[in-house]
Amino acid sequence: MMDRRAILLSPNGTSLVLASASPRRRDLLAQIGLVADRIEPADIDETPHARELPRLYAARMAAGKAAAIRDPAGNSFILAADTVVACGRRILPKTETETEARTCLELLSGRRHQVLGAVMLSHPDGRKVERVVITAVTFKRLSHGEIDTYLGSGEWRGKAGGYAIQGWAGAYVRALNGSYTNVVGLPLAETYAMLDGFGFRQVLSPEDA
Repeated sequence: MMDRRAILLSPNGTSLVLASASPRRRDLLAQIGLVADRIEPADIDETPHARELPRLYAARMAAGKAAAIRDPAGNSFILAADTVVACGRRILPKTETETEARTCLELLSGRRHQVLGAVMLSHPDGRKVERVVITAVTFKRLSHGEIDTYLGSGEWRGKAGGYAIQGWAGAYVRALNGSYTNVVGLPLAETYAMLDGFGFRQVLSPEDA
């Protein structure tokens, strides 16, 4: 007898829009049996405001992404998220150049930092629920050779703080306090609770699926 997997279904007559281009978020949602009916990356200005605190910035980004998605039929849930890496009050960029990535890795080397994951879920009737989840991550002290090798891998490209914990950078993590999936890109326990609160239900897939 073949094992059946659990899937997550939206309430009858509704659909789910994922306001993100991140393949990591799609993979994490698939982990809990949820596949978005539509993927529509939100195009918003992600420049932090002057002296903006990381938590407020993360929440503003998730809310802005959700608000940027249009739902003409009025029957879609909209799920938006943003991941921010912060060292103290300093918001680290989603690195696009080796110079940016090197600066981030040198800053994080041997230090504790925070990963803030903001999630916004909008109901078709206009209700909204949001969460900001914070995970503390401590890196080992990185040698110049380790930084050079990691930069050469290209794994840092487009990643908040210049690293991907689910890849080789996982070997640099000496301690982690909080949600691991939050660091990957979406805090699953909190996201599932939000979906469950809005009527999404977990069922077993059909036997012939």
